[in-house]
Amino acid sequence: MAPGKVILVMPAYNAEQTLERTLADVPPGTADEIVLVDDASRDGTADLAEKLGLVVVRHERNRGYGGNQKTCYRTALDRGADIVVMLHPDWQYDARLVPNFVGFLREGVCDVILGARIRTRREALRGGMPAYKYLMNRILTLLMNVVLGQNLAEGHSGFRAYRREVLETVAFESNSEDFGFDAEFLAQAAYHGFILGDAPMPVRYFPEASSISFRDSVVYGNKILRILAAFLLQKAGIARFEIFERAAGKTQRAAP
Repeated sequence: MAPGKVILVMPAYNAEQTLERTLADVPPGTADEIVLVDDASRDGTADLAEKLGLVVVRHERNRGYGGNQKTCYRTALDRGADIVVMLHPDWQYDARLVPNFVGFLREGVCDVILGARIRTRREALRGGMPAYKYLMNRILTLLMNVVLGQNLAEGHSGFRAYRREVLETVAFESNSEDFGFDAEFLAQAAYHGFILGDAPMPVRYFPEASSISFRDSVVYGNKILRILAAFLLQKAGIARFEIFERAAGKTQRAAP
């Protein structure tokens, strides 16, 4: 495989109970560094992460899921990452598969890769995915694929990995600071011509795992519709949107 520095980033909020279990599943040698961004947790997440030897960045105030990712990616780029993998520290995604996803990027198969949680309807529902989330996932993923010209198994997974060039090109700092960030990023990556892909990623649903409410799911769905409309208007030359501009400048690699 092609060489390159791999940094695993963890957007964290109240993950003290699950952080160690998550890290225990990451195969040794998978990442050169692990960065945890604590979004003003009310528990001991940041202190535990420091004790475990992670690079820790603390937000003084809660910035939301999108705001957390912005700090994750900016920190990873500043530290010289060639590949950035986002893994939630809530033990929901199967961290044992991280090296496989890194391999897709190193081999040049794709520029962005997502962990696809849904292989069959039965598996998703038996695994604990609420029925309304499954239904919304299927409808919105189909719509995203049609508009963005993709063929993703699902477009809403929280497990993602990127090549450095993607993060240097996409103007992610212009994105929402909430859950709409993920859909915006995929639309931006597709707009700039990057190759998107996904692979199976088993997940676990349990009380400590992060999840959004029904109300937040509706808000998220509406944001997806708006970003897809903006994508179509931008591609047609009818309007221009800041989020589809190229990032202002490339982040330099940190000295070795």
